[in-house]
Amino acid sequence: MDYLLNVNWNKITPCLVLLVLEVVLDFSECASQAEVNKHLELGRDFLARGQLSDALTHYHAAVEGEPNNYLTYFKRGTVYYALGKAKFALQDFTKVLELKPDFTAARLHRANVYVKLAKYYDAKEDYLQVTYSEPYNEEAVSQYHAMDGLAEELRLAEAYYRGGDMRAAADLATRLLEISPWAAQLRQLRAECYISMNDLFSAVSDIRSVNRLQQDSTDGYYRLATLLYQLGHVNDALKEIRECLKLDPEHKKCFPLYKKVKQVDKLVSGCEEASEARQFTRCIDSANKLLKIEQEVTLVVFEANRWLCSCYSKEEQYTEAVSACGAALALQKDARVLCDRADALLGLEMYDDAIQSYKQALELEEGLQRAKDGLSRAQKLQKQSEQRDYYKILGVKRSASKQEIIKAYRKAAQKWHPDNYHGDDKKIAEKKFIDVAAAKEVLTDPEKRAQFDAGSDPLDPEAQRQQNFHHGSPFHHFQHGSPFQFKFHFN
Repeated sequence: MDYLLNVNWNKITPCLVLLVLEVVLDFSECASQAEVNKHLELGRDFLARGQLSDALTHYHAAVEGEPNNYLTYFKRGTVYYALGKAKFALQDFTKVLELKPDFTAARLHRANVYVKLAKYYDAKEDYLQVTYSEPYNEEAVSQYHAMDGLAEELRLAEAYYRGGDMRAAADLATRLLEISPWAAQLRQLRAECYISMNDLFSAVSDIRSVNRLQQDSTDGYYRLATLLYQLGHVNDALKEIRECLKLDPEHKKCFPLYKKVKQVDKLVSGCEEASEARQFTRCIDSANKLLKIEQEVTLVVFEANRWLCSCYSKEEQYTEAVSACGAALALQKDARVLCDRADALLGLEMYDDAIQSYKQALELEEGLQRAKDGLSRAQKLQKQSEQRDYYKILGVKRSASKQEIIKAYRKAAQKWHPDNYHGDDKKIAEKKFIDVAAAKEVLTDPEKRAQFDAGSDPLDPEAQRQQNFHHGSPFHHFQHGSPFQFKFHFN
């Protein structure tokens, strides 16, 4: 084209100008057609390899380069159809028929799109037109006769819904969706049926599909966010409500819900983060704030009580933990909550109740290792409770540090030292002192303490034989650093 800039146009006659322009236009048209053909070729190659999105890109370019070629629209329409983009496929097949009304393949494809959209009467008309051109087209003839039955089933499903027979309406909608998976109105109808039957998980699945099919629906995003929030999926609800606000930042329903769900999500995340950081007081604080914000949505209230149950138990506030666990379990049976409740009951030395709670957890989730381990520990502790409890002997918590245990031991040893007693009291003091010394030996030795916490008494002769820890003398534990020296005087 640059050579045209050097031409002296004043010396060229009008005839020559026209001749030059014709040459230029012919050259441009050839170049344009070559580009279109190249895009069509690439589109065909990508389509053969199953790379539909890449094929679509080249068909877009081909349509732009040759906007009146019905075959180009048809090829792009078939890719849209394969991608499930019903709206665009319909537009392209309709454009094809505007450019070439007798193109039977495009009419048959459009009829199939109508079927998938549950537009059965439109599909019937297209199938009829196909049979006029091709009387022996088996697909068109068969589908033509099927459309009235499908349309009748659609009317019946809507009638069941209006009449309140949700199960019948949902079942019929399910059958129709096997044939018409792109029908947003059918999925919406079934979603409403599921909501009425309190099957919210199924409703969520259908409304997600409706939103994908319709796109840019603020009401759809609001409805989906509301359902997810009711299911306790707070973070997922927040994502959907943000999609609504992208379309309308001041939506009268989405904006207030966004503010509430955002606050709830922050508190739920705060509970989780605090628990992982072992900051159980902060976890409890966040859960209590959550209960103040939300008192109606069952599964959000459950979530708050679940965190209270867990964090109170780990903070060794066992009475509060049992109460919170009970509140959570009243809303929903959950194996992990039952385990947290059992842990708290163990802390309160309510062994029978703890064992029962672990068993209930295993009934809900048979393979839950935490429940299996907890049940074994609870049974050992129950057996151990019938013997001596070293923590009780020293009057310390199970979480007491070594320094706290030594301090308690010294105090108890001074109190029960046999030299301070006479007569029958001396015999009692001797027994008490032996127990105090044993408690100190076990609880200041990390390995023996771990055995005891697991429900096994490391100083029990039978246990010692099993673990090869037996030491002949019944008073061997006095060799482990007692600061008191005394002699026994047995009368």
